[in-house]
Amino acid sequence: MKESSNQLAVLNRCGPYAGNSAQESLELVMAMSNFGQEVSVFFIEDGVYQLLTNQNPSIIGRKHFTKGFAALHFYDIENIYVCANSLLERGLTPDDLMMEAQALSKDEISGLLQNHKQVIRF
Repeated sequence: MKESSNQLAVLNRCGPYAGNSAQESLELVMAMSNFGQEVSVFFIEDGVYQLLTNQNPSIIGRKHFTKGFAALHFYDIENIYVCANSLLERGLTPDDLMMEAQALSKDEISGLLQNHKQVIRF
């Protein structure tokens, strides 16, 4: 885990297709990285669903934007965290996710967020 002071934290709490906030979050993360901002990305509560493999949003008439998560490493975004408690509450494990994310407890996430200068919540 990198030292995170003076970084931007993006906190994802919503499911992937419950409005546009999840897609807007991904776009923000990529844009901020393009401007040289070091970004940490957190997935908590229903936000963990954004990382599930085998999503098929065409069933509900939505675009499959979550494929963009696979590109985060091209943007040098290394600090990706998922709430272990949220996974457990939803019957999920890190193996259910499309990408690697460091699983942390709620308390660990709370502590890490406090080290960030800015936190944007989606």
